[in-house]
Amino acid sequence: MKHGAARLLVHLAWLFIVVTLAGCTTLSLSNLDSLKQAVRHRPTLTPTAAEVAARPYYQLLASTPEGDALLVLGNIDGGREAWYGANGVIVFIEHGRIVKTAGLKQNLDNTMSSADDPFVAGLHRLTTPTQYVRVEDWTPGYRFGVQVQAHLASTGQDTIEILGAAHQVMRVEERVEAAAAGFSARNRYWVDPRDGFIWKSEQTVAPGQSITLVQLRPYRPVRQ
Repeated sequence: MKHGAARLLVHLAWLFIVVTLAGCTTLSLSNLDSLKQAVRHRPTLTPTAAEVAARPYYQLLASTPEGDALLVLGNIDGGREAWYGANGVIVFIEHGRIVKTAGLKQNLDNTMSSADDPFVAGLHRLTTPTQYVRVEDWTPGYRFGVQVQAHLASTGQDTIEILGAAHQVMRVEERVEAAAAGFSARNRYWVDPRDGFIWKSEQTVAPGQSITLVQLRPYRPVRQ
């Protein structure tokens, strides 16, 4: 999809969200019903390929211990994507990694990574285990400036299925630890070996808060 068309879809999705929140009645009922279906939160969501294709915006399935939500891409600022769901939930993503959240029981308020952050170059370029450092802020509790040690390693090849389509991917595992905060977790990423696009991931964004992301209708900018 060309860049102009991609921007159009992003702005259309964001327009739908703004109009719905404002209570405007100028959109057709079918458009409003479509948006409500897209951002509705319920215990389990199993969207079909036809349902995803029928909606004119990028879509991401997010699963937490509290249930599933269908997120839509509402804004792009540089390389940061803002994905919006119901009840004030927002997930911010850069290079496939969650860098900020809002509206969850536990939130990642900010992330600052070291200059050698391997996500920037792309996880498909991993040839040996590597490590880097990032600093995170978590709320509630005002836990700011937490230093997190991260260790990444490619652990094999997988085939994952999304909406009936098979994807051959690299599996990358990440071990994160913040000793001072008594925090440790394991994350996993399923990566397209051609360009580093992350089709699926399991990420712990704050102590006690994990999210599984699956790209249903992906936004795929060209990696420089």
